[in-house]
Amino acid sequence: MAKELNENSGFKISIKTLVGIGAAMATVISMWFMLQADISEAKELPAPDVTRMEFNMKDENIRNSILNTEKNVEKLEDRMIRMEDKIDQLR
Repeated sequence: MAKELNENSGFKISIKTLVGIGAAMATVISMWFMLQADISEAKELPAPDVTRMEFNMKDENIRNSILNTEKNVEKLEDRMIRMEDKIDQLR
C-alpha cells in the first residue's frame, strides 16, 4: 500500500548522505565554472593559421595514401584471382 504525502509527511536523511550530496554538488558546480573559464580563454586565443604549404603537404599526403591503398587493393585482387584458380584446379 502506498502512503499519502501531505504536510505532515517526513523522511530521514543521514548526515553522511547530506555530505555526499553536498560534495557531489560542489564538484559539478566547480567543473561548470572551470569549463566556462576554459571556453572564455579559448575564445580569446587567435585562430590557427593554415599556411598554403601546410595545406599542400596534407593534400599530397592524402593523395599518396589513396594511391598506396589502391595499389594494395590491386595486389589483393591478384592474390584472390590466383587463389580462385588454385581452388578451381583442386576441384
